[in-house]
Amino acid sequence: MTTATVHRAPFGSTPDGQAVELFTLTNADGIEVRAMTYGAIIVSIKTPDRAGQLGDITLGFDSLSGYLAESPYFGAIVGRYGNRLAQGRFTLDGAIYHLATNNGPNHLHGGIKGFDKVVWTGEPFQNDSGVGVGFGYTSTDGEEGYPGNLQVHVRYTLTDNDELVVSYGATTDKATPVNLTQHTYFNLVGDASRDILDHQLEIDADSLTPVDSTLIPTGAITPVEGTPFDFRTPTAIGARIGQDNQQLRFGGGYDHNFVLRRTGSGLVPAAHVLEPTSGRTLEVLTTEPGIQFYSGNFLDGTITGKGGQVYGHRFGFCLETQHYPDSPNHANFPSTILRPGVEYRSTTVFRFGGAK
Repeated sequence: MTTATVHRAPFGSTPDGQAVELFTLTNADGIEVRAMTYGAIIVSIKTPDRAGQLGDITLGFDSLSGYLAESPYFGAIVGRYGNRLAQGRFTLDGAIYHLATNNGPNHLHGGIKGFDKVVWTGEPFQNDSGVGVGFGYTSTDGEEGYPGNLQVHVRYTLTDNDELVVSYGATTDKATPVNLTQHTYFNLVGDASRDILDHQLEIDADSLTPVDSTLIPTGAITPVEGTPFDFRTPTAIGARIGQDNQQLRFGGGYDHNFVLRRTGSGLVPAAHVLEPTSGRTLEVLTTEPGIQFYSGNFLDGTITGKGGQVYGHRFGFCLETQHYPDSPNHANFPSTILRPGVEYRSTTVFRFGGAK
């Protein structure tokens, strides 16, 4: 058994000379989480398989240069608005705001230089809950087209219950949409040496928000029952991914927001994943109303990641807890507008385990 520790070290610098730091969190069971100030990115998570062997269950790079060059949001905090906004625009209090269209006709993950591409402040901490790092960033009024000066903080806490707790907070001086999420790509095999189609996935959702051909929600909320999106019982990710289904065609696989079962405002179960060979499990709980399940459809073998591993098609999956995509343009979706005097708060827990 080890003692929980948090360690900070240099991790290179950005092209404009900003120093980047790396924080390594280790709990009493030896689980290790590494995160850096660039993009508040989770660089690695090492958890044991059923034999007790540690393996890295996330996709990414060995050095900062990979993230600067070609990362598809590996491990990053995305914002101000995670996911898509239709046509890169929204109306708020009578004013129309225009944002970058960096994903076909739409705005994705905060724009050209979202929260995933800026350097945050970072401070380690240790408390009764565990060890962690707190990241902070100030997004100025007009940055990427968004209104208001937004003060953002994200805390990663690694507990001795083998949980990574991600706590978000933000305040603004002008009304603005905010939808923050964590964009880690998981592969519970432990070395990302094969695709994730055998992973057994369960999502605690009876419905989803279907999308159009550009992956913007239509505004409808439809049942998952009788569709390839029914993960209410554990199902292999690859079991139905090739079915002839319009939504799967639009996404190139799974890239959809699921509407979580929710009563009240606290943490609720969102998803559970088992990788049968390693026995590793991942459980996700959140205070958010939705979760985006993305099956790594755009990974295509052109990215070489940690240890020289080539990331092929569907070699990673994401479970991004969130408010719904394009919410500012859908009055029937839960609001993502943050106003002065109100604090944005959100919590997501990633719980690591293993089947014996």
